[in-house]
Amino acid sequence: MKMLVEDIKNHQFKRVYLLTGEETYLRNQYKKKLRNALLPPEDTMNAASFEGKGIHPREIIDMAETMPFFADRRVILIENSGFAKNACPEIADYIPGIPDSTCIILVEAEVDKRGRVYKAIKNTGRIVEFKRQDERTLMRWVLGILKKEGKSITEETMHMLLGRTGSAMENIEQEMEKLLCYTMGRDVITASDVEEVCTEQTENRIFDMVQAITEKNQRKALELYTDLLAMKEPPMRILFLITRQFHQLLQLKKLSGQGLDKSELAKKAGIPPFALGKYQAQCRKFTDMQLRQAVEDCVDTEERVKTGRMGEQISVELLIVKYSEKK
Repeated sequence: MKMLVEDIKNHQFKRVYLLTGEETYLRNQYKKKLRNALLPPEDTMNAASFEGKGIHPREIIDMAETMPFFADRRVILIENSGFAKNACPEIADYIPGIPDSTCIILVEAEVDKRGRVYKAIKNTGRIVEFKRQDERTLMRWVLGILKKEGKSITEETMHMLLGRTGSAMENIEQEMEKLLCYTMGRDVITASDVEEVCTEQTENRIFDMVQAITEKNQRKALELYTDLLAMKEPPMRILFLITRQFHQLLQLKKLSGQGLDKSELAKKAGIPPFALGKYQAQCRKFTDMQLRQAVEDCVDTEERVKTGRMGEQISVELLIVKYSEKK
């Protein structure tokens, strides 16, 4: 990201950029910054946009070969095309020959780093991967937003906010907008404000469900499952999230004795840094063998559903019942 910022600052641009990574908010922000640095926003004559699957490579190439009209360059923005994930030999072959008068910006959620398009962009242009930000960066970002609005928040309430929103900046921004409107006329955002306004993410409810399972609180675990179904969450997505959480706990169990610091431990286990303490507490309630068995049972449940031996909703319910049953 630093190199992209330098390109924009110095107006020294590559002929092709690939913006990727799971942090959608940053991807979109820098897409706009790059586009507007390359061409004035009002210049639509020398800008072209393509989105989605089914874009014909020849159309892109013809556009790229067209000289800009009273401008230094032509800008072609391509989003979610799949070019950097699926094989597209025409684009891969063309990338090294992109004229200096053209800049192509690809914005892709998923890429294949072994693919020809990815490798061609790496050799010719610049690839920028926007990863999920760590807790400290997110806290600084939220504090910056609050400072502009003349508001403050305690560290404890900040942790509560991030615990509810998760680490996706797009979601945090949406929840911050709600908070700012809700607290209009007040300087301090309190824990009760966060509790009242901010929507708890599905992942948090899954965490609470697994917590109820560890405590053998079957009634609460099933109530949370019912709530998720009422929120129109598909049973197989709920199963996926349960499986992921058991897998994260298993990874955490394996890594805990390796002397890693908290940030490295969270990164390797795939857990948001601000949630590490909660996951560690939950992890201690399982043995390594229990977590392995739980992951295996989740995989078996998915297989039974896919092979038609059991319905989606009942299969997940039986899994929850099994692990929350008092013995």
